[in-house]
Amino acid sequence: MDIQNFAQLIIFVSFIGLVGWTISDKFGRTQFKVKSREDWLIDGIGLTIQGMLIPLLQATLVYWLYQHLLPNYQEYLKLSPVLSFILSFVLVDYLYYWNHRLLHHKLLWQIHQVHHTVIQMDVLGTSRNTLWTSLLIVYLWIHTLFFYLLADPTGYLLGVSLTSALDLWRHSRLMISANSWFYKFLSPWLILPQDHAWHHCSEVFPCNYGANLKIWDKLHGTYYESKELPSAIGIPTSLTFTKKLLFPFS
Repeated sequence: MDIQNFAQLIIFVSFIGLVGWTISDKFGRTQFKVKSREDWLIDGIGLTIQGMLIPLLQATLVYWLYQHLLPNYQEYLKLSPVLSFILSFVLVDYLYYWNHRLLHHKLLWQIHQVHHTVIQMDVLGTSRNTLWTSLLIVYLWIHTLFFYLLADPTGYLLGVSLTSALDLWRHSRLMISANSWFYKFLSPWLILPQDHAWHHCSEVFPCNYGANLKIWDKLHGTYYESKELPSAIGIPTSLTFTKKLLFPFS
């Protein structure tokens, strides 16, 4: 199995595993039963865009763009797999932190608000967005750039797949017990589902913008810590289904 297939397998297994866990959990099954047809549809469209159309766009149009903008730099950057993993999992994570904060700025908030209409932590809602929001997410452009520049993108690709798997997990209700050694090991540095749930909670909104690492929120004073889940998440909206998908402006 080559590294690209392995990276895709990490994401696929994470998604199927989290959906399977949700179905096996009584509360999770109830969530799925009460989920509206509109939410099922918008979440399904979001997952399809994020899982299929965005990778296709990266591999074709965006890659072609870099070939024309930087014709002499293809496979120019020679980094070890360890360094390219750090580049992906740590440094790009910092870019995403600021990207995410900008999406919460009043000028861009209406574009991002659809993601915050999720009212229960739900792995299927991970990619709920307006159809074209991904064009404003740094991942589309920066990941393709480094796939183009790196002579060996192995470590970078693993970092991307791990970030994607963690993104699915932190939108789910699969919590680690706060009393477990695993929680005590991960909690000081990794964004957990509990942390991201508070990002979706309007009571302490906004906080916890990070994707992988807590250090960025702690560094910039946007970290909120709680071992418990908020009592409610999500924002009310009067947007129609069509507006949520195409034009999320009031």
